[in-house]
Amino acid sequence: MKERDDEHQMKAIAQESLARKARADRMLEQIASELSILLKEACGALHPFPSFPNAFFTNAIECDPGSAGDPERGCVVVGEDGELYELEFGVDHDAVELTGSWDPVTARKEEKHKLDLHPRDYVVYAYSGLLAVTEALLEQDVEEEAES
Repeated sequence: MKERDDEHQMKAIAQESLARKARADRMLEQIASELSILLKEACGALHPFPSFPNAFFTNAIECDPGSAGDPERGCVVVGEDGELYELEFGVDHDAVELTGSWDPVTARKEEKHKLDLHPRDYVVYAYSGLLAVTEALLEQDVEEEAES
């Protein structure tokens, strides 16, 4: 009889734990969704959207979450559309062969790869991106006021 009660209690604890985790997952998904909306609104308000430092073709702002980020992930940026991307720089060997020239602009390869992140990771990067875009908006506002 005692074994049956212990087994029943263990099942109840497991069910409570899983219910708590499911609730936390739903909350995290909701926060990620709301951050996505805020990030898109902020990016839509930033005119002109800045080019990424040292980039020739890419308008983006880095989302640097510091130690909260994934050290295996490359440079995460927010684009003009408010989406998160991994930005990669490299050499376009095809363009070099095609033109027969090592022109720095022609040889430059800048690629943005849209990220599909778990809500936990999205929250970290999106919040960092929102902070960076907000800072850019405030700087833009100060510059506009100085010009007036």
